[in-house]
Amino acid sequence: MGLAIRNQAALAVAALALSSTSARADPNALWRIVHDECVPHVEAGLGPKPCERVDLTGGVAEGVAILKDLVGLSQMLAIPTRRITGIEDPQMLEPDAPPVFADAWGARDLVEARLGRALPREAIGLAINSQWARSQDQFHVHVDCVAIPVIKVLAEYASTFDGQWRAMTVPLQGRVYFARRVDSADLSDVAPLKLLADGVEGARAQMGAYSLAAIGATLDGKPDFILLADQFSLEGGGHAEDLQDHDCAIAHSAP
Repeated sequence: MGLAIRNQAALAVAALALSSTSARADPNALWRIVHDECVPHVEAGLGPKPCERVDLTGGVAEGVAILKDLVGLSQMLAIPTRRITGIEDPQMLEPDAPPVFADAWGARDLVEARLGRALPREAIGLAINSQWARSQDQFHVHVDCVAIPVIKVLAEYASTFDGQWRAMTVPLQGRVYFARRVDSADLSDVAPLKLLADGVEGARAQMGAYSLAAIGATLDGKPDFILLADQFSLEGGGHAEDLQDHDCAIAHSAP
């Protein structure tokens, strides 16, 4: 049996193992909220509710909605307003992909408003989970506080990041991530998923097995991001949301 076939078989087994958890959620719930409620409300001039905001500047095909997640004090979700299933969907690697990561980063003000305070750049992170470690079949980026242990490790590791993907030598929340820096202030000028697909060997062929996080950073005195990628396996992983803290302890400990 070839390596690719073994990988696909392992992922299929893993998907079955997760089915009991995923079955408890309606996998189309986010899509229905955005498509059936938020977008029609905005188009009718009634505001974005139940979403926090909806950006239709580029039309529905390139639009992004921001929705408060039911989980967490301040967690937001950035969701395309067109049908895109998840990280595995090839639409997200096309030139006309909606600017989900940029809009997600722009939603940090909503996170801070819920917390009642501003947070340092390094305390906010974006995460998308793998196909095998999610309950929703509509692409969505989690926007929330970064877990304090992750913030500390990334700060200590900061001088080693450059523009190449490399496996970290220190685990984050028990997982060894591939990491690289991205010279961008707000992710409006880069495509994080393309960087993953083109930069990590084998990723483009198995995008559904990967998860990706973008953590705010200040490197060499300028605003940057650290991208972190992890691949799902039978041992776990593929759930970059684990790098976040939905209780947002950093908001209570930061000066």
